[in-house]
Amino acid sequence: MIFLKRVPAPRATQVLLDRWTGRVQAAGATTIAARGEWIKAQAAKRHVKTLLESMAHGAARCMYCDDSRGTDIDHFQPLAVAPLRAFVWANHLLACSHCNSNAKRDAYPLAADGSCLLVDPTAEDPAEHLFLMLHSGEYSHHTDKGKETIRVFGLNRADLIKGRKDAFCLACSNLRDWHALHQDGDPAAHRVAQALLDSPFVDVVYAMLRLDPGLAETVVGQRTVPALERWRSVYGAVPATAP
Repeated sequence: MIFLKRVPAPRATQVLLDRWTGRVQAAGATTIAARGEWIKAQAAKRHVKTLLESMAHGAARCMYCDDSRGTDIDHFQPLAVAPLRAFVWANHLLACSHCNSNAKRDAYPLAADGSCLLVDPTAEDPAEHLFLMLHSGEYSHHTDKGKETIRVFGLNRADLIKGRKDAFCLACSNLRDWHALHQDGDPAAHRVAQALLDSPFVDVVYAMLRLDPGLAETVVGQRTVPALERWRSVYGAVPATAP
């Protein structure tokens, strides 16, 4: 999971969303009403999905697991909890079918003070709450919010762990390839950099770039450290977009 900057909804989209919110309100502002209006709002959903895809990394990947293609519009605060937020742009995220329908569903855990215990990657940096252990491919947590996020979205399920471990091996190799091309002044270096940041499990790349310099050699190996350091000097520690 990585931070993704939410783009403002265009005026036409916002007008459309507000109109549907009014319909939910007129129908009683219940969960049943919200679900019924959501099913009917095909044009609004197309607007929302297009916007979400423009925010997501790579091939419009899931904003939670960073693996599969995002196919669903997830209501971060579920309709079962907040029906009047069905058409609120800030409540929409792009998710794969597993994270949306199999993992999260209507989950919305709260702390004792009433604050949400799930990380919204468009509202805060997930790195404040959870961190990726590169060699194991598993997530661990800094905070209770991070712990619940890992649990609810199933971020440590077996297929994701394997995918991250494989992605780590490939990222080290691709980073060295990029470095060699960059040193030679080869324009292909730019394409390799873009491919690295567009790949599944880009959270692995971000975790590598966040490594403490004193630990980098132990984690990524001596051969990869110069490439990692050069990347940081060219693109920064955590690029917001592909270079």
